[in-house]
Amino acid sequence: MKNADLAQRKDAAIPRGVGVMCNFYAERAENAELWNIEGRRYIDFAAGIAVLNTGHRHPRLMQAVQEQLQRFTHTAYQVVPYAGYIQLAEQINQRVPGAWTKKTALFTTGAEAVENAVKIARAATGRAGVIAFSGGFHGRTMMGMALTGKVEPYKLGFGPFPAEVFHVPYPQALHGISVEDSIGALRQLFKADVDPRRVAAIIFEPVQGEGGFNIAPPAFVRALRAICDEHGIVLIADEVQTGFGRTGKLFAMEHYDVAADLTTMAKSLAGGFPLSAVCGRAELMDAPAPGGLGGTYAGNPLAVAAALAVIDVLESEGLPERGVALGRRLQERLEGLKSSVPEIAEVRGVGAMVAVEFRDRDGSPDPGFTRQVQRRALDQGLLLLTCGVHGNVIRFLFPLTIPDAVMDEGLDMLARALTAA
Repeated sequence: MKNADLAQRKDAAIPRGVGVMCNFYAERAENAELWNIEGRRYIDFAAGIAVLNTGHRHPRLMQAVQEQLQRFTHTAYQVVPYAGYIQLAEQINQRVPGAWTKKTALFTTGAEAVENAVKIARAATGRAGVIAFSGGFHGRTMMGMALTGKVEPYKLGFGPFPAEVFHVPYPQALHGISVEDSIGALRQLFKADVDPRRVAAIIFEPVQGEGGFNIAPPAFVRALRAICDEHGIVLIADEVQTGFGRTGKLFAMEHYDVAADLTTMAKSLAGGFPLSAVCGRAELMDAPAPGGLGGTYAGNPLAVAAALAVIDVLESEGLPERGVALGRRLQERLEGLKSSVPEIAEVRGVGAMVAVEFRDRDGSPDPGFTRQVQRRALDQGLLLLTCGVHGNVIRFLFPLTIPDAVMDEGLDMLARALTAA
């Protein structure tokens, strides 16, 4: 079988709305490496969009799923419950930041987790309004798109979106938006557009994913917490991309001295199996009536088994700490290239959640250069993802299990791609 043959079949069978980055097809993968159907090897710095913090096919995950496979694959937890769901909820409750009693509900995708967090906040407060941030990404469902602060490609042609969703700027020092600017815009929103007593929730990413790996300053997070406390608003931390070791902590909110009321998670939670969750204050989580939360596949037994193994692997192998060391190596390499690659405007990151932003010589965002770097890297066998509202950021999401030799090889490929572009 050839990549070109499958490409023709793809175009005939699958709509163009399902965008695809690579022009080849996967055959097998192991840890941080992937091989296509023609046998070519790639180093994976994308990890299925932050899903594989524990790498492709970690042996302990494979063993846990195989053992569950021998027992049962599906009952629908709402019909016949099972112990794994409860055990995973207990593990998450113990680890999510917040010094209060927590409960957790399991779902299937990150968008589902976000949707249900909004449902929970509305049920608990009796209010409708939700505030999100420019550059944020919260999913491709209708509410997810309404919350997402980026139009192209996510919102094109899909409106109208759910009402009473509002956006304010997310702080980005490189783009001239300070914490004071962002919080000032939020307070102005309360004066001009929505009574804070009608706002159920404020949702934010501690580090924006699709938005460009913009890191929330501590003062910003503290201010959000104070505003939510002042007005009885639920603070939701969207940790779908930041969770499970990516930032050097199990959850990114551990970097701050305040906690969110609800936390959404997915992606690396189950190491490649579809699973998401909402964890939060018990009294909020109990607000929806029985039957108000759930889903046919929510908390699938195979994914739950994988997630329990993921938590064990992350902690026993010290992967969040390893991510800090890997992220430092990457940032040092990128900083060292600034003199020869003047398009590098900023290198930023926390733990292994690192990005580089490019500008042209006039100071404008440079998506063309960004695409060139991505293409030249792919030509060498290195998978990279772009992001940012302007498409001028490359984000790095290599598995935290990546061997040192493979990491060095990938960094060399990256350096060549940057200088060639």
